[in-house]
Order: sequence, then C-alpha cells, then structure tokens
Amino acid sequence: MKILKKNELFKLKDFLILWSTQSISQLGSSITAFALTLWLYERTGSSLSTAALTICSYAPYVLMSIFAGVLTDRFNKKRTMLSCDLFAAICTIIVFILFRTNCLRVWHLYVLNGISGLMNTVQQPASEVAMTLIVPEKYYQKTSGLCSMSRSLISILNPLIATALYSFAGLNIVIAVDLGSFFVAFLALLFLIKIPQNKYEKGEKVLHLAKEGFIFLKENPLIMTLILFMSGVNLVASAFDATLPGYVIPNPKGGSSILGIVTSCAGIAMIIGSLMVSVLPKPKDRVRVIYLTMLFSLSTENFLLAFSREPVLWCIGQIIGWILVPIMSANMDVILRTTIPVELQGRVYACRNTLQFFTIPIGLFLGGFMVDNICEPFMNTSENLSILKTFFGTGKGSGAALMMFILGVCGSLICIITGRKLRKYRYDEN
Repeated sequence: MKILKKNELFKLKDFLILWSTQSISQLGSSITAFALTLWLYERTGSSLSTAALTICSYAPYVLMSIFAGVLTDRFNKKRTMLSCDLFAAICTIIVFILFRTNCLRVWHLYVLNGISGLMNTVQQPASEVAMTLIVPEKYYQKTSGLCSMSRSLISILNPLIATALYSFAGLNIVIAVDLGSFFVAFLALLFLIKIPQNKYEKGEKVLHLAKEGFIFLKENPLIMTLILFMSGVNLVASAFDATLPGYVIPNPKGGSSILGIVTSCAGIAMIIGSLMVSVLPKPKDRVRVIYLTMLFSLSTENFLLAFSREPVLWCIGQIIGWILVPIMSANMDVILRTTIPVELQGRVYACRNTLQFFTIPIGLFLGGFMVDNICEPFMNTSENLSILKTFFGTGKGSGAALMMFILGVCGSLICIITGRKLRKYRYDEN
C-alpha cells in the first residue's frame, strides 16, 4: 500500500517541502550537537559537563515556552521560523570561529546552547502551527507518521554520521555540513513555501495571551489529562534512558558497542511504527489507543530488560518499547490539532511543552541518582536476599536491573490510573 497517492502529493506539496528540508536541517544540527559532546568530553572527561549541554538546551523550553507560544500566535509563522533558524545558524558560525581561532571554551558552548535552545523554543510551536495551516485535516495522521519517521531516522543517523565525520575530519567538516543543511532549509522556506497567517487579537498584553493557553487547558480536561499523562510517561522514559548505560555497559555480555546497538534498535522500531501510522486506518477511539500503547511499551520493555541477561533480548525489549510510540504520538497529534483552535495553538502548544517536558531532566537526574546511590548499594549489601540476585543478577549492573523493574511498576501504574480517568472523557473528531 502506498503511503501517499499522486494527487495527495500535490495537495501536500508545501508540507512535503517543509518537512523534508527541515528534517535535513535538524539532522545537521543534531550532528553538530553530538560532535560538540565528543569534543567536550575529550577535554573535560566529565559526564556531568557534557550532560549540562542538554540541560542548557532544555532550560529555555521549561522557562520560556509559554511566552514563545504568544509570539507564535501574534507574529507571522514563516518569519518567526526564518528568524529562529537564522539566529541558530549564527550561533553555529560563532562556534566555528571560536574553534578555528583556538578560543573555544566550555562556557561558550553552554551560553550558545542556551541561545539555540531559546530559538528552538520559539521555532517549535511556530512549526507546529504552520503544519496545521498547510495540511488538510484528513491528512493529519499520515503527515504525523512522516514526522515521526524523520525524527526516528535522525536519532539513528545522527550519532553514526557525527562520529564518522568528527573522526575523519574533525569539527570543521561537521559544522560545514550543519551550515549546508541550514541553507537548504532556509532557502526552501523562504522561496518555496507559503504559510497562511491565522487571525489574532491585536493589542492584547503578552501576559494575558500567555494565560489564555492555561485557561484553554483548564477548560478542556481531556487535553490537560493527556498532557499530564505524557509528562508522567516522559519521567519514566527519561529515567530509563539514564539507567540503560549502567545496565548494559557493566554486563559481561554488554559494553559500549552493545549499548550503541541496543540504543539504535529504538530508532529502528520508531521507523517501523511511523510507517505503520502512515498506512493504518483511523482508529475508533484515539484516547484509548494513547494510553494502551504506552501501557504496553512501559511495562513490557522495562520488565524484559530487568529480568534478562542477553543482548538479543535487550534489543527485542527496545523494539517492543518503541514501536508503538509513533502510533501514540500520531493520535495525540490529531487530538490536539482538531481540538485546539488554530489561533490558540501556538500558546497552547507552548504550555504543553512546559507541562509535558519539564519531567525529562528530572527523570534523567532521578534515574542516575537511584542507580548510583540507592539500587546498586542495596544490591551489593543484600547478601541474604538471594531471591533478588536470582531476579536481577549480581555485581555491578544488578542495581540498574532493579531500577528497570521499579520503572516498569511505576510506568504500568501511571498508565492504568490515567487510563481509568481518561475513560470518563469523550473525544469527538469532526
């Protein structure tokens, strides 16, 4: 079955150009971010220093998303996206100049990552609304599947390309590729894509407009509950991400290369899931699909990894855990686009970003803290609890296995409790 027919390709011309070129640009940016992580780790040898790069990028998301949504709704979407892309490219050029003059320092990267993160905070809701404006409603599910597929490809290709380019020619070629991808996306958006401008109320104060996003969520408990549910899912998933290296690397059958293979299985699974979304028919109950897919993912993957000691099973666990994520994401996307008025989408999406993603850095911290300071010491001192060693193994990594089990229990409870609450709400797709 074809994902898109010829007449559909014509109707989605603007979307396909925007999606493909922005995906290329995102790949270039991801390659640079990964290469800078390698460069920073070579000079500091500190995992905390490299993790701080991600924190600097996420901080604007949590702190400024609400106001970014107001800007998205008030200003021209195309100009907003072009301006944000340009500022991000300038940050990359500054990194290149500092590197070439041997003046690049760690704090430079933190500051520039914060600025780039701020630009992405504004650009992301503008891009979300732009997609709504240029895509006919009946194609929301298919286009969401394509977006999930491109994100999955980026997650697979990014570390491979970045490592190869950085090892072969250093940071220079990496930044050159990034800037080349930027120009492709920038020129395509500037000259080839028309984005309609939605109406907004002039003269409204910024704080009042920002408040409207929360007011909408308060008046629409289904949307608010779904967002808070995904916040809990992100907490568990990010804690899992922090736990996985401590589980795989110390294992006698594990190691860094096995960790790379296991991690890449998530991207492969998401590509498969994205293709499934693009060809699946419209479900009868999108809300039920969302919490059931996450229940399946969070419970099976965590428990399978907690009790297994074979890399093949770890890979299967990753595939099981991630293959349904694009299906969840597509149904969530359709509910948001069809429920939120387009003139409010920027500020509501921005509120969504704050509420849904603030748990990611918390989960990363909790996952690492629990493994290092609670689970691993507990497994090392629980000599009399042989049943735990039977389930989770012995030596370094057994505490991470215990943490996987805890995350499986927590993830399952979040899905079951929220699922019961979501069944009270009705979603009618017009």
